[in-house]
Amino acid sequence: MLPPLSFIIGGAASGKSVFAENLILNSRLSPVYVATSRIWDDETKKRVDVHQARRDERWRTIDAPFDLAPALQDITADHCVLIDCATMWLTNHLLEEHDLADAEHSLRTALAACAAPCVIVSNEVGQGIVPENALSRRFREAQGRLNIALAAQASLVVQVVAGLPNALKGTLP
Repeated sequence: MLPPLSFIIGGAASGKSVFAENLILNSRLSPVYVATSRIWDDETKKRVDVHQARRDERWRTIDAPFDLAPALQDITADHCVLIDCATMWLTNHLLEEHDLADAEHSLRTALAACAAPCVIVSNEVGQGIVPENALSRRFREAQGRLNIALAAQASLVVQVVAGLPNALKGTLP
């Protein structure tokens, strides 16, 4: 049984999305995939295609690059939601120069109000070098704050490294 909110974090290409997808499928609830990425270029399109190819007809997909509240409000308790990912969601808001504090508050409120268990995936971006430009540094700081807030709200926090899950908070189901 999954808790109301699970937070899966790891580096790029760490296996976190595959782990989260399996967590959802093992819940035996109807899977819902909330996609936050926007297609910026051919590389992004290829990454999205890889993610889509892993999901079969059991998955219902909702595109929600900004406001997750409408996507989550009508989902019932017999579903399980995968939000992939907080990093792309934050990028969308940052590039559109939205108020990040308001966006984060809305996200956290929508997660708390959702009737179904939610699993949200995010990138760990704070373990590398200090970025050379101001936008990248702003993003890194904002992502770090968002990750801290989501980890605090979640009952289960799992770090995925090289495809291996490590429970940081709670117990793996």
